[in-house]
Amino acid sequence: MPLSRLNEEQYRAATASFGHNLIIASAGTGKTSTIVGRIAHLLGQGVQPHEILLLTFTNKAAAEMVERVAAFFGAEKAGQIDAGTFHAVSYRWLKRQQGKVVLKQQRELKTLFRSVYEKRSFHHLEGENEPYGANYLYDLYSYYQNTEMDKSFEMWITERQEEHDRFAMIYADIIDEFEELKTQYGFLNFNDLLLQMRKLCERMELGYKEVLVDEYQDTNALQGTLIDAMSPPSLFCVGDYDQSIYAFNGADISIIGSFSQKYPDADVHTLSKNYRSTVPILSLANKVIAKNERIYPKQLEVTRDHAAPPPKLLVYDELFEQYHGIAEMIGKSATEHEEIAVIFRNNSSADGIEAALREKGIACRRRGGVSFFDAKEVKFILDIYTLLVNESDMMAFIHVFEHAKGVGSALAKELYVALQFLGGGSMLRGLYTPDLKISNPFEKRKLNHQLGLFDDFLELGHAGRFAEVISDKKLLKNPVLKHPKLTKDGAKMLSQFYTLLQAIKNLSRPQNVVQKIAASDLYATVAEQLAVRRAILPDGQVDAKLKTEALERIRRKPAVLQELAKPYKEHERFLNAMILGSQDLTQGEGVHLLSIHASKGLEYKEVYVIDLMDGRFPNRKLMGRGGSLDEERRLFYVAVTRAKDILYLSFAKYDRIKKAQFVPSIFLYEAGMLKEDEEYRMLVKKEEAKEDA
Repeated sequence: MPLSRLNEEQYRAATASFGHNLIIASAGTGKTSTIVGRIAHLLGQGVQPHEILLLTFTNKAAAEMVERVAAFFGAEKAGQIDAGTFHAVSYRWLKRQQGKVVLKQQRELKTLFRSVYEKRSFHHLEGENEPYGANYLYDLYSYYQNTEMDKSFEMWITERQEEHDRFAMIYADIIDEFEELKTQYGFLNFNDLLLQMRKLCERMELGYKEVLVDEYQDTNALQGTLIDAMSPPSLFCVGDYDQSIYAFNGADISIIGSFSQKYPDADVHTLSKNYRSTVPILSLANKVIAKNERIYPKQLEVTRDHAAPPPKLLVYDELFEQYHGIAEMIGKSATEHEEIAVIFRNNSSADGIEAALREKGIACRRRGGVSFFDAKEVKFILDIYTLLVNESDMMAFIHVFEHAKGVGSALAKELYVALQFLGGGSMLRGLYTPDLKISNPFEKRKLNHQLGLFDDFLELGHAGRFAEVISDKKLLKNPVLKHPKLTKDGAKMLSQFYTLLQAIKNLSRPQNVVQKIAASDLYATVAEQLAVRRAILPDGQVDAKLKTEALERIRRKPAVLQELAKPYKEHERFLNAMILGSQDLTQGEGVHLLSIHASKGLEYKEVYVIDLMDGRFPNRKLMGRGGSLDEERRLFYVAVTRAKDILYLSFAKYDRIKKAQFVPSIFLYEAGMLKEDEEYRMLVKKEEAKEDA
């Protein structure tokens, strides 16, 4: 049984009384075993599986824990446990209650947001500072939703940045219109899932007897209020304040820090035995993290007491010499490549090490940078697929037509709204059988000087100007082609879109749909555009070889999607799996290239933490945007505690391309890898000056 395999500390935590329990589980102390043991204890106490909710940071982690429970209690019983991320669990509940849920990624909704933003003008509000751009404003709004539970966005933005006070009303109006459009078209993003789930919890009992929360240190205010709204009879939270690394996403370390104050009856358990790392690795990690303020007292014990090599510092004269040097070491290493990880703070570091490894013919997989699902060509296929499943998805339409030259998000939105108008509420009817009695399907824009709304609409054009790029005479009569700003590229794409949707509308298997989209003229057009963009040299010329290589990579992506589509028979299930599960899917094999955030929860025999230079790690740029040295130190702690046996820390002194000199990271001094010198004293002064300011 799971409980019999636990050490004394883990057992005490797993069998704690019902109520409020916080388990401080440092890196490698067996938190997963403890959670599985807790579930076993609950089942042994007569709690039914469906009365247990397990909230995890990834769906993969939830599946692993449920699988381990199934090994003892059977798949049928374990399968009744409600387990998943905050978003996945909320999605299931909302779907159960509401039926259809149209879920969109945050990055997808940025396109819709931009279409609203682009209708505004800030020119009448002159001043020293510029207004926020659309993408940054969207990110700021998302951060606000995750962290602020009381103030309006207008008040919040004014308090944070007084110099943006004169823009605040326009910002708020953009957000109001954006939210109205989301409601109109039934779009939900990940924040909306939690907001709607919270409302659901406030009006009904969910029936859980205990809620278990993994990675509790990474919960944000919104997730915290959702747990409060659930108000379970028993709460079992597992986390480690030293591994709280998601402040950029609103994670609030004070949530785990104030657990005992919030719940005066709470029991706090500490897991102190580390089963992962060797003594030298853990000693280095503890030496650095001890510089951060201690929230709960803890002292880690190492169970692996055999002789082990100490962490090694690698020093290189030049940045790319570092990448090539590490690639050479990996090539000669006796460790299996699957057991090696290169961990980086910034994506630029990943580009360098990936190129060096591939140059030596060493296979590698990358996670935490631009993922497979972030690739524009993959998003394009899924957007076309989305419109097949749900023609009311205006945002997918906007995404598709943004690829046409001269067509931005605002124009794409106007085309969609016009098609809906021509089709009596249906975009597809508006495309194939438009009401030709409507000569002008375009809405006249509102005017409001104070809110930055303006009217720049010109006289209608003539659809006949597109005769050379549209051969279908029926489509050529469509009034939507009269938009004065529609370009020939936009019209050509509309024609290819018209043909493709007809070709896929009767296909029943997801795999066949993906295949048909990939073979279409529309995909070929987009692939060509993307390949050209990826092959442009600094002087503006297109490198033919780079373009050919880019095209080859673009053409390979649909094959991966077809493989992922194989198990699915229903369009909607396939699409939702691609949205909800995309973060857990990785491609490739070999050496693992990981951002620190992506490495969380993983472990490897041999680990290289690279680019440990001041400015890069700690990342001074991000620290200047609201981060902190404490957060960067926690990132360092997470990175080095991924290593089980062998740890290398590396830095370079110079970047010949940018002609920049580097100073070693303060963490190398704190770890005792470098002796304190003048450079260290300068770093300390820099931090002291920042604190005084």
